[in-house]
Amino acid sequence: MYRTIILLLFAAALSTGCDQQTTTHTLVSSAQADTGFTPQHDPADYIKHGETYNPEAVIPPQCYTKTEGKNNPCYVCHQSYLQERNRPNMMNDGFLQGAYDFSDIGNTNRWANLFKDRSSEIADISDDFMRRYINQDNYTALAKWLESDAWQGRAPNIANLADGAAAFDEHGLAKDGSRWVAFNYKPVPSTFWPTNGSTDDVMIRLPQAFSEVDGQYSRDVYYANLALVEMAITDQPSISTIALDERAAGIDFNGNGEMEAQVSHIKRRDTYFGDAFTVPLTHMLYPKGTEFLHTVRYVGLEGEQIVNARRMKEVRYMRKHTMMSQARLKSSYYREAKEKHFGNLPQVSTHGDRGTSNGMGWLLWGFIEDANGELREQNQQETFFCMGCHKTIGTTIDNTFAFARKKPGAEGWGYINLQSLKDAPNLGESKGEYLTYLERVGGGDEFRQNGEMLERWFDAQGKVDAQKVAAQNSIYDIIAPSVRRALDLNKAYYRIVKEQSFLFGRDAVLSPAKNVYREIDTSIEPLAGEFRHQWDIRLDWESIE
Repeated sequence: MYRTIILLLFAAALSTGCDQQTTTHTLVSSAQADTGFTPQHDPADYIKHGETYNPEAVIPPQCYTKTEGKNNPCYVCHQSYLQERNRPNMMNDGFLQGAYDFSDIGNTNRWANLFKDRSSEIADISDDFMRRYINQDNYTALAKWLESDAWQGRAPNIANLADGAAAFDEHGLAKDGSRWVAFNYKPVPSTFWPTNGSTDDVMIRLPQAFSEVDGQYSRDVYYANLALVEMAITDQPSISTIALDERAAGIDFNGNGEMEAQVSHIKRRDTYFGDAFTVPLTHMLYPKGTEFLHTVRYVGLEGEQIVNARRMKEVRYMRKHTMMSQARLKSSYYREAKEKHFGNLPQVSTHGDRGTSNGMGWLLWGFIEDANGELREQNQQETFFCMGCHKTIGTTIDNTFAFARKKPGAEGWGYINLQSLKDAPNLGESKGEYLTYLERVGGGDEFRQNGEMLERWFDAQGKVDAQKVAAQNSIYDIIAPSVRRALDLNKAYYRIVKEQSFLFGRDAVLSPAKNVYREIDTSIEPLAGEFRHQWDIRLDWESIE
């Protein structure tokens, strides 16, 4: 029934289709014959022989979680926005909450690392070694390699990025002149909560024209345009900015007819400022050429404090290479829904060093640790995993997560700082987002096996102590792990790195997953309506001011 409804909704918006002039490859191989979650070969063998281990790698490990009829982590990714007709994301996949609506191949959970007992492997690594390891810089070598002749793609480099906040000024602008801007945002529940094994940061960069007037760089124009992008993505009519000098830029940013030395608030308009004055502001879409740089890091330690480690697990990069019209986007989402309806395997377009296309206007690159801890280019199968979040789910805004969750306006420009953020509710809700997540999921992670979170925030009957969670000063106090847990999670992931077994899963788990299916029983009933939730990735920051 749901599938029929989805197809009918998309059929009404069907356009002439995608005119992308690239070759599309379907990731299919003899791995389809695998009968269980146990891999048949070493991960390197699949790559060496060109075999695809997991043709449904876009289905992340979390999608195999047992809901027990009431626990719902699925709502964070799968949403329906039928009431918002002009929302560019038309996936409308809320019906997947608590429903294992997979292809025949997808019914087998191939994320074997979830079920591996690493307790003895963790015990074999000393705390001192792990502290030294996570404090090493493995980014600078990657940045140099990306600038060499060995790499023909883009080089999204930021000097001293391993040092985190030190690489940026007080407003988030990279000190190296690269025009990358860091922003302070609330991590999506719960994969990027430090208590579940990773820290991260995200930077945005707009095309050069968005930071210039008559070919000359202007910080004022750049931040004014960044504010306009933020208004477009979050659908706000106005927003605060860092102090802008209209006289220096020669532009009336706030539109009051006066040229002022300092303005701190601007309204939404139809086009951007400066040399980008002909580019239209488009509802919930980034302008062509927008870039994001995302580093996924180990859980760092400074004494008893949890911080972003210098060592990176991954460097992820996205660039919007095509500005797709609303009709073309609807056609792309219709195609995705149709493929899912007929149980066809997902497809991607690969372009070598130019990146991998998600079919929605974005190119993606990924770099991950090799067995020696140096960052290397991801292979095609490893990058395919990324499409599960940046292509086919209904909750994203223009296929991205973090920017829509930025602390609003001027206060949100600067390197991520969990201790400066409170547990703001999502738009349309009243309780804090993280508190709500704990209640809906029944645990502190999708797998409900984070024992520290269960002990800290739940009573013996499995009920969340809502008053205790709400009383915390910041989200850091809710989602930061103990030093012991941080070290053990780092060790568990280090073992995955040494194995180079990313094809079997990247989640660091301290014990084998128990609340996860190894094989889906297609007779499992979906979650009842009372346990399904409408959710907006954007946040109601004003309610906590």
